[in-house]
Amino acid sequence: MFGKRTTSGTAGPASPPPAAAMVPRGMASAAAVRQVDPVRQPEAPRVAPVMQEIVRSEEFYQTKSMIFGALIEAIDLAQLAKLESDSAREEIRDIINEIISLKNVVLSIAEQEDLLADICNDILGYGPLEPLLARDDIADIMVNGPNKTYIEVAGKIQQTTIRFRDGQQLMNICQRIVSQVGRRVDESSPICDARLPDGSRVNVIAPPLAIDGAALTIRKFKKDKLTLDQLTRFGSISPEGAALLKIIGRVRCNVVISGGTGSGKTTLLNCLTNYIDEDERVITCEDAAELQLQQPHVVRLETRPPNLEGQGSITMRDLVKNCLRMRPERIIVGEVRGPEAFDLLQAMNTGHDGSMGTLHANSPREALSRIESMITMGGFSLPSRTIREMIVSSVDVIVQASRLRDGSRRITHITEVLGMEGDVIITQDVVVYDISGEDANGKLIGAHRSTGIARPKFWERARYYNEEKNLAAALDAMEVRPESR
Repeated sequence: MFGKRTTSGTAGPASPPPAAAMVPRGMASAAAVRQVDPVRQPEAPRVAPVMQEIVRSEEFYQTKSMIFGALIEAIDLAQLAKLESDSAREEIRDIINEIISLKNVVLSIAEQEDLLADICNDILGYGPLEPLLARDDIADIMVNGPNKTYIEVAGKIQQTTIRFRDGQQLMNICQRIVSQVGRRVDESSPICDARLPDGSRVNVIAPPLAIDGAALTIRKFKKDKLTLDQLTRFGSISPEGAALLKIIGRVRCNVVISGGTGSGKTTLLNCLTNYIDEDERVITCEDAAELQLQQPHVVRLETRPPNLEGQGSITMRDLVKNCLRMRPERIIVGEVRGPEAFDLLQAMNTGHDGSMGTLHANSPREALSRIESMITMGGFSLPSRTIREMIVSSVDVIVQASRLRDGSRRITHITEVLGMEGDVIITQDVVVYDISGEDANGKLIGAHRSTGIARPKFWERARYYNEEKNLAAALDAMEVRPESR
């Protein structure tokens, strides 16, 4: 019905579509995705941010499916893959206009523009996710199968009207995302961690493990990297507490950042790394590279899953052990979740001061217990007291981040690890966050306060780095004050 479209914009004689285009109407094949993928560039402009979602009718999706199928039959995907993103969009626009005319489809100008944007996103981008990825106010995107998509805005989860054509389109987009970092997701490997070109973290779990269709979760990164000063303006930490964290970063304390899911651990880790000297060699180890260090001398390492034969995997522990041979001055572990905790403690205790890592725990005390349990479950046959002595000699400070019930994120504890008393690890809080109530809008009211510690354990370290005056000033300035937010 449609002649094969060429890049010159004219229709040639009718010929069979290429193998990549031989797909059912309304469904993009994995081959089509792979061929068009090179067109996408990380810096390609996305659709303008959609601040209010558009509710679309079932008829719109049926029309889109019909036009998309005709487009796949009419377009030369091999030629399209050679074009720049803008040129490819213009080519797609011309063909869609021809299809609408030949099919006698009645659409308003606004509906036609929406249709064009949707189909361009399907072929060149991330499909229905593109409008959400373009919004900087969204922290998380959660896709639960093709028909349900949720987002987190201002700490609250809300359902959107975004939907996918079917489960196959959702799987194609998941495959496109993970293939960019050399990974795959299918029935034989249904769980995958990956990242987008902007550093946003992606997790995919596919059928048959996900019963109602693929589950895709994206932790978005803001375009502008947050700093401790910005966290202070948001009320996450007091100015004096931020000054204390800056000193902790500068004087090379070994820091563990603890918190629950979505509490801001990675953001806080990025903030603390701002105070690493530029002449230090920093090595990061992550499951999916997402840290955004600004120092010039940074080596980024990333784990690797096993291949189809179950061979060739590189674990976090492999990375941490190897980076000890790379002459690091600081080691940053994106998330400690297993036996690599032992190697990180060894690194902290063997001359790599200022190393940092994050882990999931609900309090500083629980963070210490988790480190101990991760080492024990890793198969190390060490007495509990020996493990605790390792923790005490390695970890200097625990920073606890929390996501409160009103959606706000706060640093609730800055806690020192002091030593052992018998078989018990002794800690002391330097800064805590006290909740005093909530306002008429349901926002929690609280304040950061000093616990009255005049000289924390890292005082001598601060003196060594000529920071004791700043440390004394930060501790003296702390006082209980009403929250401004």
